[in-house]
Amino acid sequence: MTGTRTVATAMADYLSAVGVSHVFTYPGDPIIEFLEAIRRGGIEVILGRREGTSAFLAEGYAQATGGLGVTISTLGPGSTALVNGVAAAQWDRVPMLAVSGQIEAAREQFFTHQVVDHNLLFTPVTKWAGRMEAAAVDITMRKAIRTAVADRPGAVHLTVGGDVFKAPAPEEDVVVPPLNTSGTSLRVHRTAGEDPVRRVTDAKHPVILAGISAVRSQATGALTELAETVGAPVVVAPMAKGVIPEDHPYFAGVLDMACNAVMWNFLAGSDLILAVGFDAVELIKPWSLRTPVLHIDTVPNTDQIYRADVELVGDIPATLGWLAAEWHGRPRWDERTVAAHREGLRTAYYAGRVAGALNPTDVLDTVRAAMAGDAIVSCDVGSHKLLVGQGWTTTRNRGVLMTNGLSSMGFGVPAAIGAKLALPDRPVAALVGDGGFAMAATELRLAAGAKAPVAVVVFVDQSLNRIELKQSAAGYPSTATRIESMDLVRLAESMDCDGVRVASVAELENAVDGINALDRPLVVEAVIDPAQYEAQF
Repeated sequence: MTGTRTVATAMADYLSAVGVSHVFTYPGDPIIEFLEAIRRGGIEVILGRREGTSAFLAEGYAQATGGLGVTISTLGPGSTALVNGVAAAQWDRVPMLAVSGQIEAAREQFFTHQVVDHNLLFTPVTKWAGRMEAAAVDITMRKAIRTAVADRPGAVHLTVGGDVFKAPAPEEDVVVPPLNTSGTSLRVHRTAGEDPVRRVTDAKHPVILAGISAVRSQATGALTELAETVGAPVVVAPMAKGVIPEDHPYFAGVLDMACNAVMWNFLAGSDLILAVGFDAVELIKPWSLRTPVLHIDTVPNTDQIYRADVELVGDIPATLGWLAAEWHGRPRWDERTVAAHREGLRTAYYAGRVAGALNPTDVLDTVRAAMAGDAIVSCDVGSHKLLVGQGWTTTRNRGVLMTNGLSSMGFGVPAAIGAKLALPDRPVAALVGDGGFAMAATELRLAAGAKAPVAVVVFVDQSLNRIELKQSAAGYPSTATRIESMDLVRLAESMDCDGVRVASVAELENAVDGINALDRPLVVEAVIDPAQYEAQF
C-alpha cells in the first residue's frame, strides 16, 4: 500500500469517522487490502469462526452501542454464508454495513468459479444492495451509512471487486452524513375531527406500548414522565426491554413472551393504546385487539397491523413531552392496580415449577441475582427466550440483546462477545439453549483469544424444545428435535475457557459467584428440567 488514497483507505476512513471501533470478518483474497486499510486506521479487526457468526458479532456490537455494525466477507461461499446474519440485522432493525469482496469486473461477466450475483442475493434481505465503483466511493459510503441508520434502520450490503479496493479514489474530504435516526418536526396525520390530546385526556384506562424505536430515540426520560403524568402503565416489546426501568411502578410487563395471555388480556382491558415506537416486526401472535390506538413513531403507520386514526410522526421524546405538557387531570391508573397486575404476571411466570429440580426460572433468577445492575445479557432463540423476555429484569436501555425480528438461532453467543468487545467494562452474559449453543460454540475460542470474558449459561435439556412441544401437541413423536448429550465442560476447557456443570440452584450459585469479574470466558452447563416450559407454552 502507498500513501495514495485508494478505495480501501477511503472506505476505512468513513468507518473511523462514524466511530466504528471493531469490524468482524472471515477473510478471503479480495478483501485483504480493505482489512489492512482498516487495521492501519486503528480499527480492530476480529476474526469470527464463520461468516454468519461474524454478522451476529457485528449485530451484538451495534445493539449494545447503538452504533453501526460492520461485517466483511469474501466472495462466493463467504457471501452466501453471510446472508442469515445480514437478514437478522435487517429484521431486528439494527444498522449494519456488510461488505463482500468479488472478483475483478473484467472476469465477473463470464467467470463462474465462486461467482455469485450479490445484488440478487442481498436485495431481498437489506434496505439497499449496492456496488462500489472507485470514482463514487465517497457518495456510495455516505449513502450506505445514511441508509443503514435512517429509520427504520437495517442492513446495507456493498459489493467491491478485489481490483476496486486497490484502485485510486478521488481526493475528497470524508464528510459523515447525519447519524440521528429521527426527524425533529412533528407531523400529525388524523381523520377529520380527531384531536390527539383529546384522545389521551378522554381515556379512562390508557396503556403505553413501547417498542424498539423508542429505544433508538433515547426516549426513556420522556416516556417515564408521560407514564407518571398520565398514570399510564407501560408494556414493552421484547427488544425494548429497559426503555422504562423494570422496577418502575408503572412498568407492566413484556408483550409476546411468557405469560402471553396475561399480557394480551391486560391490553384488551384498556380503552386507548399509545403505541410509542412499536414495531410490528416483533409481533409473534396476530394483533386481534379492537382497542383504539394512537400511533407515535418516527415513521407513519404503514404496517397497518393495528388501525390508528391519529398518527404523531416525528421525534419521539419531543412528542411525548408535548403530550405530557398538555395533560390536565388526575393520573388514570393507581399504582396499586398496576402492582396487582404485576403480581398476577409473576404468579403465571412461575407456573409449572418442579420441586427439587433446576427449573428454567431458577436459572434466570440465580444468574440475575449474581450479575451487576449494569450487566448486559444476550439471549438466543428457543423456549428459554420467552422466559428471559418476561422474567429477566433490566433497568437500562440496551441491557438485553435479542433477535426478535428474524429470531435466528445462533445469535446469543456471538452477540454477547460483540457487546463485550465494544463495552469491556460491563459484565456480559449469554443465555442460550443447547441447540443455539451448538450453532456458535466455537466462537468461545475467539472470546478467549480476544480477552472478552463473557459468561455463557446454557439451558441443557437435549431438545429443540419449542418444536418438540408442538410435535407432542399434534400427537407426533419427537422427530429431529432431540440433541445428543455433550460434555460442555470439556468443550469449554478445550477452547481456553472455564466450564462447570450444575444441576441445582446451590451448584449454580457457586458457579456464578464472581460472574461480574471474570478473567476468562465461563461456560455454565445448566442441566434443567424442561417441564416448566410445557406449563408455560
